[in-house]
Amino acid sequence: MKITIALGAFFPVPTVLGGAVEKAWLALAEEFAARGHQVTMVSRRFGSFPNEEMTRGVQHRRVPGFSAPRSLFWLKFLDLIYSFRASAASPEADILVTNTFWLPLVVRSRSRLYVHVARFPKGQLRFYGRAARLQAPSEAIAREIRAQAPNLADRVRVIPYPAPTVARDGVRPVNQRPKRILYVGRIHPEKGIHLLVQCFAERARTDFADWELMITGPANKEGGGAGDEYLERLRALAAPAADRVVFSGPIFDQARLGEAMQDAQIFVYPSLAETGESFGLAPLEAMANGCAVVVSALECFGEFVHDGSTGYTFDHRAHDPVKALGDRLRAVMADETKLAGIAQAGYEKSQEYSSPRVADQFLKDFESILERAS
Repeated sequence: MKITIALGAFFPVPTVLGGAVEKAWLALAEEFAARGHQVTMVSRRFGSFPNEEMTRGVQHRRVPGFSAPRSLFWLKFLDLIYSFRASAASPEADILVTNTFWLPLVVRSRSRLYVHVARFPKGQLRFYGRAARLQAPSEAIAREIRAQAPNLADRVRVIPYPAPTVARDGVRPVNQRPKRILYVGRIHPEKGIHLLVQCFAERARTDFADWELMITGPANKEGGGAGDEYLERLRALAAPAADRVVFSGPIFDQARLGEAMQDAQIFVYPSLAETGESFGLAPLEAMANGCAVVVSALECFGEFVHDGSTGYTFDHRAHDPVKALGDRLRAVMADETKLAGIAQAGYEKSQEYSSPRVADQFLKDFESILERAS
């Protein structure tokens, strides 16, 4: 099968600037190629990366892209320019995968168009009548697609993101790790990081006296963060905890990120983005690295974080969400045996999302589209 994967304008591949979608599709592309499929990946040109190269069986083509602007209007305009470039660079294939806003409208390829809907749609999907598939990473996104584009409801499929591959010797037991709480993601208010920092700082001398908190991720707006003002707000909230709240900056290298996750017992993802989270790849990645995860009660997390079984949730919609999160963390820390059991159950759950298993689902779906077309 010939498969082309055209990614967006703002994050390069390999993911040296981050990008959950880019990281997931690179893993899938390499899995497809390992099975003998002819795979081309189109992405943003960046730094010293060659315009074309073959790596791990995947043919990479890179075209000029952009740093993400602050203006949403300007972002969509730049995405339009990039989409024309990506369309021109995309070879004819059996399947053309894309997650860009404009490419489904401007592409002139005869390839079967496979639209990956990475975020809650904003009404644009009703214009994607040429798409053979609208693929969502979670049922929450799929339901919204069907609501906004009911005429395309029969083309919607749910296939999750893959969890990262962890070393064959597995992960360290959680009770052999430092007493560290970790957050990994964009430093932005919609991620609810202020709830986590505030609850930790308020209980730093009581419930969390033996623990430290590490916040990892980009704060700059080009990387999806909210900028210096929000970061300084977090630092001010963290002040009562002195040096036990660490802002480490982003970690984009996959091996180093895995090490950071395996140096933490608890991973917290307190997102408040009711219509922003489509799946929750970061918590799943933490589970694959043996952390016990605590997430907000957003629906998309519930597909793999089952409260009290494979992880924990807290009520981010509570009257006092800071207290709700703090109380949940206190309960999690109180029973070390249960904490270890939850971390192990989460690790086992994450294996259902391995790259080979998720690739199986995509390839089966690709084949069904081609069979129907023929």
